[in-house]
Amino acid sequence: MNKARTSLRSVIERIQPWDDEERAVVGRVLGWIDEGRDLYRIAKPDVPYEHLVSYFVLVDQSRGSLLLVDHKNAGLWLPAGGHIEKDEDPRETVVRELAEELGPRAAEVASIANMPMFITANLTRGQGPHVDVSLWYVVGGDERMWLDPDPGEFNGCKWWKFDEVLATDVNQLDPQMHRFTHKLKAKLAK
Repeated sequence: MNKARTSLRSVIERIQPWDDEERAVVGRVLGWIDEGRDLYRIAKPDVPYEHLVSYFVLVDQSRGSLLLVDHKNAGLWLPAGGHIEKDEDPRETVVRELAEELGPRAAEVASIANMPMFITANLTRGQGPHVDVSLWYVVGGDERMWLDPDPGEFNGCKWWKFDEVLATDVNQLDPQMHRFTHKLKAKLAK
């Protein structure tokens, strides 16, 4: 197993599953890594069929809100993020994508967690459906921070109160957004 795979395995092993569904995803992804199959997207949109993504969720803890983007291709409100490049550390993907998707000024002031808080594996919608194995990072933010969302990828972005996310039909969001929000609220309440 190469260094990048070993490091990725270590990152995933440290995720504390929220529920049985997340526990199953952790186990399945660890097996996938150990099998030696391709982990990284090599051709858009779906080669290989299953590949790694880093999501990042800007969270304004004092206001109880998080940022979602209106993603053009998915037609959903999602966390920002992007595909992990071959042998790239998933946190480095967040650093890169934060500047690309929300602008360099946002990247300068945001505080990125060292480890992902959540992991999911979901079938995407739209052209070339495939499975995104997503590592969800929490990024400290502020509703007043300067954001410059990428108009090529997003129709816009919006800060959502945690309870507003939970009250929204999950068909308008990432399918695991409610589970993530419950886990986030529980973690912040500690």
